[in-house]
Amino acid sequence: MEKQPETVLSVKNVKKSIKGKEIIKGISFDVFGGEIFGFLGPNGSGKTTTIRMLVDLIAPTEGSITICGFDVHKQHNEALQYVGCIVENPELYPYLTGWENLEHFARMLPGVSDRRIREVVEIVGMDARIHDTVRTYSLGMRQRLGIAQALLNSPKLLILDEPTNGLDPQGIKEMREFIQRLAETGLSLFVSSHLLSEIQQMCDRVAIISQGEVIKVGEVDALIDESASRVIWRVSPFERAIGVLKSRQDVLVLEAEEAASSDGIEASASAIVTQLSPEAVPSLTRELVEAGVLLYGVETKSPTLEDLFLSLTEGKRIG
Repeated sequence: MEKQPETVLSVKNVKKSIKGKEIIKGISFDVFGGEIFGFLGPNGSGKTTTIRMLVDLIAPTEGSITICGFDVHKQHNEALQYVGCIVENPELYPYLTGWENLEHFARMLPGVSDRRIREVVEIVGMDARIHDTVRTYSLGMRQRLGIAQALLNSPKLLILDEPTNGLDPQGIKEMREFIQRLAETGLSLFVSSHLLSEIQQMCDRVAIISQGEVIKVGEVDALIDESASRVIWRVSPFERAIGVLKSRQDVLVLEAEEAASSDGIEASASAIVTQLSPEAVPSLTRELVEAGVLLYGVETKSPTLEDLFLSLTEGKRIG
């Protein structure tokens, strides 16, 4: 019998009201040992409020959050001993060296030795620059030092809010690979990000939040498989084809801005981008031909996490 993975973080029916307004509306999800869990949502969806509740900066109005079996709000110290967290940019002292920063934070934690500081420096690959002042570090190096700080207490769960924010493409690639190596050690990672392509490449599972509700949780590949494909129709006359396509309830005709969100897809005067199941293409082709529409090409694009997000949130952008 296959052993069930350890549940490191469990969020059960959590709600949060602020000044009488319900911000978080009964969200639930679990994060398991050694997995990278993505948390996606547009601005104002409730991501930051959720993260603040995960580390007990604010208390939920209803529901429970447990880390390694301890209630975050009722058993604060016991739960948070298992957590490392970076929300937005890591707080570092630029006039101190990287090592001195880690020594400073280690004094606030019980039982963190110089040996542990050396271990986390090695984990984040900062050996060569750890004795330089932080003001000389690149943004990527500061992010790594921040993660080293969060790892000092040997957590089981690492919460990262936008870990690739502001990094150049090479820095993003290095951070992604670094996060994946951390997960291979058995650490669980909760990664909040608006970079859908990064979540798709990095995460094992994902929760999508919109307007305070988690609307989908699952393995990234499985969610993408559920998503409708994008089909590009190159047609004439354009307006007649639009009429046929919009008459079908199983077809979503994308506006130019939405169409452009997928790599290499552009709506034009002779091309219409739709979102639909590939199984619907033959019957749609027949309908278009019967309506007197000339077809110059039909191209199917495999769905991405972004397609799924747009369909679930009715086109709301992540930003």
